[in-house]
Amino acid sequence: MVDRNLFAHDLAIAAILKNEGHYIKEWLDYHLLAGVDHFYLYDNDSTDNYAEIIAPYVDAGLVTSKHIGGKSAQFAAYDDAVLNHRFDCRYMAFVDLDEFILPRTTTDTISATLDDVLKNFPDASGLAVNWQLYGSSGHETADYSRGVLERFTRRAPVDWIVPIPHRDIPGGNAQVKTVANPRRIFCFTSAHFPIYFAGNFSVNERGGRVDSYCNAPVTAERLVVNHYNVKSRAEFLGKLGKGRADKSTNYFSDEWFGIYDRNEIFDDGILKYRAARAEKFALETDEHRLHRMKTTLIATLAAYAENDFPADKLETALTCCAAAERLQEKIFAEASLAAVLKSLDGLNFSDAQLFLSELPNLLRLPYSAADDLRGAAIEIISRLIDFMRANECWKDFAKLEHLRRLLKIF
Repeated sequence: MVDRNLFAHDLAIAAILKNEGHYIKEWLDYHLLAGVDHFYLYDNDSTDNYAEIIAPYVDAGLVTSKHIGGKSAQFAAYDDAVLNHRFDCRYMAFVDLDEFILPRTTTDTISATLDDVLKNFPDASGLAVNWQLYGSSGHETADYSRGVLERFTRRAPVDWIVPIPHRDIPGGNAQVKTVANPRRIFCFTSAHFPIYFAGNFSVNERGGRVDSYCNAPVTAERLVVNHYNVKSRAEFLGKLGKGRADKSTNYFSDEWFGIYDRNEIFDDGILKYRAARAEKFALETDEHRLHRMKTTLIATLAAYAENDFPADKLETALTCCAAAERLQEKIFAEASLAAVLKSLDGLNFSDAQLFLSELPNLLRLPYSAADDLRGAAIEIISRLIDFMRANECWKDFAKLEHLRRLLKIF
């Protein structure tokens, strides 16, 4: 992994939302206590007072808010977060406003728990975290004077799995959300898991590979996503009219409420976790953030100058570029581009994909090394085209041939 001190943020959340004014302050405050230090929020045509509520968080530099219009915009929102912020944060989580990430057996931060789990699986690029679905706790009406976490304290059994209505695929707690290294993500075609660059994958907390929205049997010893899917009946009825962020088809119905309103187990563990974390909570100052980034950047670039490369040399070099841009010092930007150039020898397929994904950002930099990167990119693309032609990967072949021509023209 890249040195954590090169990143502006340790753990960020990317989320799309619509009319979540009743819930967003609790959701933000909880995740800040749990160690999330930035949020990329995509407002999908909200008509409530969302912007007013998050304004203090935006002013404090904790939230980056963007508008994204239209239906089924969730994948586009996640893709935007990855494309524009993958080098700003060490981990990125992809959850909704009715989902709260909870370490189950510790008062540590979410990212500390992730580190402790993933250290045993060094080849993994992300963690697939199972849901724990909470029901209405018998509430018929919406009491907005109390938070979601206080009102809904009853859930389904840990291993509860049920077919999703009308789709005949496993639902319930079998479904996962993902926390990942965003530099290894190509794109999203599901709200539950990313499409990674070649050779990258998620695991569950026991190390089992997870390549879909579903992880069964459910693993829930270390980290879960508490999902308050239905809330009270009145709130669920409001959800019916809002539609879905990931699909044009809205499957929510009275039938859905009947299936997902599960209240067998009393579990207020998240309230205890929140209280324990509140005693340890402290935000990093901007001054401290910039100081640690600068100190680490100087040491890292000095190592590249001596050809002393880290294991993830391209990923680290590209992260240096992002850190240099945040610090706004030309000498660091030029040295970071030189580090990227030094990292291009012997690229594996995944790193080649990462490099080409980041290439437009690199080529816009006003330094002479950008011309050298253009030439290197043409050579890398030519090698990839030969590989794809030999393996009959015609769709990817056509895209790369088009890119190669553009690089030669401009």
